[in-house]
Amino acid sequence: MSKSKYAIGVDLGGTSVKIGIVSESGKIIKKTSIDTNAQNGPAAVISSIKNGIDQLISKNNIKDFIGIGLGSPGSVIGKKGIVKNPPNFPGWESVPVGKILEKHYGLKCSVENDANAAAIGEMIFGAGKKLESFIMVTLGTGVGGGIIINRKIYRGMLGAAGELGHVSIDYKGVNCKCGSTGCIEAYAGNNYLVEWVAEELRNYPNSYLNLLIKNNDNILTPKLIHEAAEKNDEFSLYVIDKLGNYLGYALASVINMLDIGKVIVGGGVAGFGDRLFNSIESTIKERVLTPLRPRINVAPAKLKNAAGIKGASALAFYKA
Repeated sequence: MSKSKYAIGVDLGGTSVKIGIVSESGKIIKKTSIDTNAQNGPAAVISSIKNGIDQLISKNNIKDFIGIGLGSPGSVIGKKGIVKNPPNFPGWESVPVGKILEKHYGLKCSVENDANAAAIGEMIFGAGKKLESFIMVTLGTGVGGGIIINRKIYRGMLGAAGELGHVSIDYKGVNCKCGSTGCIEAYAGNNYLVEWVAEELRNYPNSYLNLLIKNNDNILTPKLIHEAAEKNDEFSLYVIDKLGNYLGYALASVINMLDIGKVIVGGGVAGFGDRLFNSIESTIKERVLTPLRPRINVAPAKLKNAAGIKGASALAFYKA
């Protein structure tokens, strides 16, 4: 790590940009959130990022920044800092965000896909601090992933490695927005999960979950499923177990390929807790090659709600 003590972390989302000043120990000194203005095109988004950074810098006396880290949806050519075709960003094809921010602030700007940034964040600040290699899974609107091998992020040829959400668990399965079928994202992504639960819930009229949603599928969320599960609702517990099975099927294939036994799970749906982690782990152990089974371990991410900002800032501290 550099002798400089602070980095600026930028978590670029479709609705808001979350930005923080983070110390090399992983403490968020100050943070802010600003509208992305994605609907107005790339120039408006970059203006939002600059405005957020300027707000933070103007309100703090910190001068010795090591650099800027930015986690973004979409494909990222990391070394060049180019973000390509992020979903929900109209008119954005290929933008050299890293170079633009470097030129404006005179600081090195490291850019990664948001799931890769989460993996690096866990390696630098979180559950992966003592691990040489692990697989990171992020559960949210979609299913993302990052692969750490020997303390290095594995990017692949085009920077798109780690797309765990598009590992197929059923070649005749449901359609995924990526154009393939049976992708784990089409079972475990928030929207897909809620849609499936709403349909299945009709077969469980006595489920506590029906009371929580007042028979209105439109307000169903993973948080409510978790709330019902905490009341030992049979259907909601079944949902969490099934979700763990699906994720375990996908991860078993990845683990057989990579020979990495440690899995870290983050994102909103990871809030289902031990029940989900145990289901994932037991399913993996049933399906991986026998010599790998004793080394399988599934654990929660540690950065939680701070994952976006801390993961982004970790890019500035990380030496690829």
